[in-house]
Amino acid sequence: MSQLKKIIGSLAVVGVVSWVGYSFWAAYQPRPELLQGQIEAEQYNISSKVPGRIENLYVKKGDMIEKGQAIFSLYSPEIDAKLAQAKAGEAAASALAEEAEQGARTQQVAAAKDQWQKAKAANKLLEKTYTRVNNLYNDGVVSEQKKDETYTQWQAAKYTESAAYQMYQMAKEGARTETKRAANEKVKMAMGSVAEVEAYVADTKINSWYTGEVTQVLLNEGEIAPQGFPVVSVIDIKQAWAVFHVREDKLKNYKKDQQIDVYLPALDQTVPFKITHIAVMGDYATWRATDNSQGFDLKTFEIEAHPTADIPNLRVGMSAIVKLD
Repeated sequence: MSQLKKIIGSLAVVGVVSWVGYSFWAAYQPRPELLQGQIEAEQYNISSKVPGRIENLYVKKGDMIEKGQAIFSLYSPEIDAKLAQAKAGEAAASALAEEAEQGARTQQVAAAKDQWQKAKAANKLLEKTYTRVNNLYNDGVVSEQKKDETYTQWQAAKYTESAAYQMYQMAKEGARTETKRAANEKVKMAMGSVAEVEAYVADTKINSWYTGEVTQVLLNEGEIAPQGFPVVSVIDIKQAWAVFHVREDKLKNYKKDQQIDVYLPALDQTVPFKITHIAVMGDYATWRATDNSQGFDLKTFEIEAHPTADIPNLRVGMSAIVKLD
């Protein structure tokens, strides 16, 4: 019996010594280093190019939206007024271009022709008058002064007839080619103004350019939305990635396109990620001084890694942990 007790006691001592020895051995073994980062995702702000009062808001925080879905609409009577002005300007420019193309009115052409005929008749009359006065001068009946005055009146009548004829031809031909082209270009300019304002009008009905989840609604119905102010924020969790900041002495362990296992404590699962980006420039935002004998500081480099497959229930801001042996 005493022999059995001795054996049991010896085994107990060996067990205690073994346990203590293993504990010391385990305590001095190098532990795996944990690299902690967090989940990020693409965030988009939905806004309008024009200011206005929010008339309708079609989404709320937490809604899942699709690309092309209506988000909000604006009420802007100022834009409606500008559109009316632009359309009126287009109509006026079109009317002027039409006038230039059609030329003078029939009545204006007829009036110009009448003026020419009138000047033509006056010219013929003064030509005959000068002939008679010249004959009388040759007969010594009238003075040379009278003859010169009549001649001057005849010449003036000739120029008047020529001017009237040119005015008649201008009325028949209508506007010059350059004038017509200028009028047509003004029409195009007015049409461009209308198109610009119509684009602003269209931008009062805002649809989403993205698919994702609404994370913030910054303005409510009835509030004024300034130009470019984000009214709704959207996060596309399907475009998520993990961001890590790696000290430069550990950077050699990570390569682009390398696959790493990332533990997500919030989901209690380990999933594969692929490194897609390693910053080309170090950052002093997070750094550690080495001991004086080494004489330099350690910078950090940002690493991005994307999951190789969709992860259900993944959220922005979740911790992401990589174990480095």
